[in-house]
Amino acid sequence: MVFVDTHTHLYLDEFDEDREKVLKNAFDKKVNYLLFPNVDTTTIDKMLEVCSIRPDNYFPMLGLHPSSVKNNYKNDLEKLEEYFLKNKFYAIGEIGIDLYWDKTFIKEQEIVFKHQILLAEKYDLPVVIHSRNSFNEIYNILLENKNLNLRGVFHCFTGTLEQAEKIIALGFKLGIGGVVTFKNSGLDRVVKEIDLKNILLETDSPYLTPVPFRGKRNESANIYYIAKKIAEIKNFSLEQIAQATTNNAVELFKFI
Repeated sequence: MVFVDTHTHLYLDEFDEDREKVLKNAFDKKVNYLLFPNVDTTTIDKMLEVCSIRPDNYFPMLGLHPSSVKNNYKNDLEKLEEYFLKNKFYAIGEIGIDLYWDKTFIKEQEIVFKHQILLAEKYDLPVVIHSRNSFNEIYNILLENKNLNLRGVFHCFTGTLEQAEKIIALGFKLGIGGVVTFKNSGLDRVVKEIDLKNILLETDSPYLTPVPFRGKRNESANIYYIAKKIAEIKNFSLEQIAQATTNNAVELFKFI
């Protein structure tokens, strides 16, 4: 039984004191493969350094997070292009639009998102989409670019069944994390109706820690609890969840 954490930030400063232990914890819980989404131009080197520890198990993505999009976005995009010429990446991510914290740079976020989905076409890579309070904006952009035959995942999906069906119809998968274990999230009812072939597991470490550790720092080992909850919701064995979601991740990201 093998799991994949398709979205974890274990390269961030929050893990500097015990990263080796956290990585071992993941392996002990059979979370053998980790995919690392980038944040901005300041996090790329640290991410690549962590991935180099186990290059057959840890895989980097490259993208500019929407919350990092500011007036200097053109310079940031140029720097990303430089990294693409020197390193192998497995997805464009995480990218998208975030209208939860600050709407100051919404126009710039849209420009950067559109630019990065063109990068996905250029390098034939999936996209990892951050869509906090911005589903309609992102969905409309994806509809406008259906000719690009994009593929990818809506990271940290917490939306409605209708939104899930729209995402799946576009050929995208749903990243399900710790929120599915929250008592009143309602995500369990949506997951129950979604075919397992459309689901990826993720932690978004160090954020969104699942029950029974909610409120503490999240880590990749907690994929186990997310998978266990999904198994309960769908009345499948844990082994079935592991096999299906691992196959989904390999199919999308092509890391093995």
